[in-house]
Amino acid sequence: MLNYEIEGNGTENLVLLHGFMENISIWEDLKPHLSEKFKLIKIDLPGFGKSEVIAEVQTMELMAEELKKVADHLKLNEFHLLGHSMGGYIALAFAEKYPEDLRSCTLFFSTYFADDEEKKQTRTKGLRIIKENLRAFVNAGVPNLFNPNEHDILESKIKLAKEIAYTSSVDGVLASQKGMIERPDRSKVLENFEGKILILSGKHDSAVNSEKTIKNLPDNTNIKSYVLDCGHNGHWEKPEVCASIINTELLHHLPKKFVL
Repeated sequence: MLNYEIEGNGTENLVLLHGFMENISIWEDLKPHLSEKFKLIKIDLPGFGKSEVIAEVQTMELMAEELKKVADHLKLNEFHLLGHSMGGYIALAFAEKYPEDLRSCTLFFSTYFADDEEKKQTRTKGLRIIKENLRAFVNAGVPNLFNPNEHDILESKIKLAKEIAYTSSVDGVLASQKGMIERPDRSKVLENFEGKILILSGKHDSAVNSEKTIKNLPDNTNIKSYVLDCGHNGHWEKPEVCASIINTELLHHLPKKFVL
């Protein structure tokens, strides 16, 4: 089973999924600002943190199934699910397969679109670099995920993101990279999901096309979106703002079916 940690005694279960080359430690800055009503279940995805690699190609569907095992083990019922970047792709795969388990699904600097051909080619080229020199791959990519206008202010967070990424297993990084290349478009999930859907995006996000993501959202009353003045890592760049939005939207603005 995937490694997980539970914090807090709240009555609302909030499951947190980290992104690519991350682990459960990324939530430390966000955690103090989240409502005491939440019980936080932080999960290490396959191949990251203390969780083992589970396949040569870790598809989003496969990782969603591993998440389901944890949820069933903990007897989670109608929980909130939030995923950063790749974690958001997995959250959507979970929402597609197990919608009855969720009160809400939050895409945290993530998208429901599949990679376009250019992005797929970039990821495919990255596979060779990952095999040869993961550290070089991290050094080249991680700084670009932060707001370029605030690199001086965010220097310590960029360093932290690199240090966390260095701990990733090469096999885990490769397996997840391959899985992201294969992932399908999940626009239909947003159209059909009855719980709350929350989208947090970054104005300066180089990894996700925030404008495209927001512009093409279904016009459903259960969907709410925000664009923040940051890059791809709101949990490090704007933790207080992100937590305030999460607290407000997931605890007070749920669809009638899920009103607290």
